[in-house]
Amino acid sequence: MLAIGRFLVIFVPAKITFNFMEHPLSQFKYCPKCGSAHFEINNEKSKRCADCGFVYYFNPSAATVALIMNEQNELLVCRRAKDPAKGTLDLPGGFIDMTETGEEGVRREVKEETGMEVNKAEYLFSLPNIYVYSGFPVHTLDLFFRCTVADTLHYKAMDDAADLFFIPLKDIRTEDFGLGSIRKGLGIFLKEIVQ
Repeated sequence: MLAIGRFLVIFVPAKITFNFMEHPLSQFKYCPKCGSAHFEINNEKSKRCADCGFVYYFNPSAATVALIMNEQNELLVCRRAKDPAKGTLDLPGGFIDMTETGEEGVRREVKEETGMEVNKAEYLFSLPNIYVYSGFPVHTLDLFFRCTVADTLHYKAMDDAADLFFIPLKDIRTEDFGLGSIRKGLGIFLKEIVQ
């Protein structure tokens, strides 16, 4: 078990279960439709306005993760420039914008963080995650993609990445990565996909 803010995270093999100490929408006090203060818990993932009847469901935000290999069988990793987990290892990626597909989102994020152009983005798997941003827990569904880039020799750490480098697969230690879904996803990638 691990405490993250107001949440208790229980790790179960092959599955992540979240046991909420507080309703995920507890910070939302007013109805987003009519502004009423009578915005009450409806069930474990929604709130309902007693005045206008609007029901707001708390669904995860989509995010991408890029797994980029070079010709030497090394994986591109970055060092996080910002919290959460500032200074730890990570993989390129981030939130998908409103009008993007997962493939478009991973291409944009790789370009923003590395300057690299993604030629091909192959969806592999997804994992649920809680990403604490400015003290607010954001539930995400992290989509992992194996990305082929035009050039693995020219890249630069930008945006959320403080540093960027390739590391041999045999030298990867998942515990050096600061975000839980990245650690778990790397474990799946190294065990089931690269083999």
